[in-house]
Amino acid sequence: MDNRTNGARRHPGGKQKEERPKTFGEAMRRVGKVIGGFFSRLGYIFKLVWETRPWILFAMLGLAILEGALPVVKALAAAEILNELAAAYSAAKLGQSFDFWLIMRPLIIEFVLIFITSLSTNVDTIVRRIAGELVVHTVKLKIMKKAKNVDMQSFDRPEFYEKLENASREAGNRPIQIIGSTFNVVSTVISMVSFIVILWGLSPAAPFIIAALALPGAIVTFIYRKKVFSFVRMRSKDRRQLAYYSDVVTNKDLAKEVRIFGLSDFFTDKYKGTFKKYFSGLKRLFLGEGAWNTGFAIVSAVVNCLLFLFVAQGVYNGTSQIGDYSLYTGALGSVSGAVRTLVAATATIYEGTLFIDNLISFIKEPQTLISTADEPVMPERHVAHKIEFCDVSFRYPGADHDTIKHFSATINPGDTVVLVGLNGAGKTTLIKLLTRLYDPTDGKIMLDGRDIREYDPTALYKIFGIIFQDFGRYAVSVAENVAMSDTDAPLDMERVKESAKQGNADSFIKDLPDGYETALMRIFEENGTELSVGQWQKLSVARAFYCDSDVLILDEPTASLDAIAEQEIYSQFDSLRKDKTTIFVSHRLSSATVADNILVVENGMLIEQGNHAQLMKLGGKYAELFTTQAKRYMESKDEVEEYENTKGENK
Repeated sequence: MDNRTNGARRHPGGKQKEERPKTFGEAMRRVGKVIGGFFSRLGYIFKLVWETRPWILFAMLGLAILEGALPVVKALAAAEILNELAAAYSAAKLGQSFDFWLIMRPLIIEFVLIFITSLSTNVDTIVRRIAGELVVHTVKLKIMKKAKNVDMQSFDRPEFYEKLENASREAGNRPIQIIGSTFNVVSTVISMVSFIVILWGLSPAAPFIIAALALPGAIVTFIYRKKVFSFVRMRSKDRRQLAYYSDVVTNKDLAKEVRIFGLSDFFTDKYKGTFKKYFSGLKRLFLGEGAWNTGFAIVSAVVNCLLFLFVAQGVYNGTSQIGDYSLYTGALGSVSGAVRTLVAATATIYEGTLFIDNLISFIKEPQTLISTADEPVMPERHVAHKIEFCDVSFRYPGADHDTIKHFSATINPGDTVVLVGLNGAGKTTLIKLLTRLYDPTDGKIMLDGRDIREYDPTALYKIFGIIFQDFGRYAVSVAENVAMSDTDAPLDMERVKESAKQGNADSFIKDLPDGYETALMRIFEENGTELSVGQWQKLSVARAFYCDSDVLILDEPTASLDAIAEQEIYSQFDSLRKDKTTIFVSHRLSSATVADNILVVENGMLIEQGNHAQLMKLGGKYAELFTTQAKRYMESKDEVEEYENTKGENK
């Protein structure tokens, strides 16, 4: 297959790189696109800082103007001091009097300038540190707000994780660094233009010679900044692997298995191998840029020495004063340094705007799970709902086969339905489709006779009270963990306690150090309590009871509970669900015996449905699964009879 598509060639990492322009017109359009993109991203950063606090931009601009003017005024004052000292020295040698005020005046100016410089430097540091924290806060909030609305299917794409990783990384000081560099350019231009005016009196050619020497270095710097950015972006997978391998070895939840199986060295070796591959490419770029810049620096130093000799000769011949040597050589050094600063600052801004493009790309991640109706429909609340799966098929993004295939079923209002099937059958995927975390690839799901895509997504989510098999464990208090299912309302402690009793969690919560106020997990608190898997599951069940929902969905809600606790939970659900529609996903088929309807799923297809008695009589897949599980507990009728007799004697 030809890897070239639409004027781009694909790299091994899957990224596309634009081909070199073939004509001058293409080159100019490419340059225009690059410049336009640069200023667009820079404008986004300024807007971001303005949204954070407008005073940041005004403060940094004022400091930039001040810092640009100070070096020139200080150089003029220093030259004046040297000239007056030379005159005083000559007068003293000749025995003549000299007005000391002529020396004190530029000295006072010098002292004031030193004070202002020190003060402005400290103020600039304070402003940048405060601004940095505020901008990080703003960017983090943007990322969190965006993550709130990002489609679930986005999390299934590696390129989305790349955007997320890059955006999170750029949430650091990159924006304020770019703004700081931009204002450094302002102050540098002010200083450089002023020194160029001064050097004009020495030789009009001098500033142009200095600028010309800096041009090749600027080109090399820009080329290598672009290369470094492209390399880092292409190697996003390597960076994610480095972070993952490091996290596995240091993750407290994996610590037991890592220690028992001796996985630390295994993942450390993987980390070393990935870093070696990643760093080798980065090091080549660093060395290449360094070699070029070293060569240009040597040439620049030689030319600067020649210009210094030219200025010294003027003093020697008497055409210039001793202070002029200080002024002109300082101006030469300042212009040379200013050009280098301009190159470095501009390259930093350019590189920074390229990286900030990661944040912009993440923020612009499209949201597709929105209402398809012109006016989003609000679902009716606190009633039983009818749910219909109409020839639903679904394929995960990037997959080559359907997970759900032509699934059709009806769940009547107030029904208790159990989804049954082996691991990977598609049960949890059906729940994700019902709750519209994903949209079907084909077919549709109806809620009360209307396509669920027509409902307002946020309002739709609120009718579901759900416990996923990979339920959340939050590093907050016990009470807050229970109340996570209804954060729109203030935390109601009486409701929390009642939900905990219904979820069979109240008994162990009372034994915790601070009861319902006990901090869970040791991520933030040293005295945080670590719960067992079963205790966490009971909290998640309590969370479902706390939720003000119309449809209860429980995906393996009792997988980590013992048989007695499981039966208590199901009894509570049966008595408390009232007229709510309830959907269970469970491998323990004892929960299915009281269901109104059992849906047996295999390879994403509905193969059987009915109640327990009907399906047992059918003798199909459900009967096979149920009989197999029953045999695990009691191998024969004799065991059942023995158990019943023993129970009767104990009574």
